[in-house]
Amino acid sequence: MLNDRLLVELDDDAAERRSAAGIVIPATAAVGKRLAWARVRAVGQHVRQVEVQDRVLFDPEDRAEVELEGVTYVLLREKDVHAVAAPRATGEGTGLYL
Repeated sequence: MLNDRLLVELDDDAAERRSAAGIVIPATAAVGKRLAWARVRAVGQHVRQVEVQDRVLFDPEDRAEVELEGVTYVLLREKDVHAVAAPRATGEGTGLYL
């Protein structure tokens, strides 16, 4: 990865979802502005706030997809990330920062 780029893999729940009433909503349905979570798989050398294995929240409309070895990944810039859920064992806080 170069510069401030992130290679992320969409979470499984980013595909189809269920409404509160139990209706299945396909991934292709447009439901307004909805952000998506993904797991970071690789980072560029100038990324400062995100590490591999962090979960990031981003706008799925602003993305570029790439397929590597049969797996579809999303390529993002660090500035396009809205939040990071980091599994760091510091013992304080929630592990989610904006």
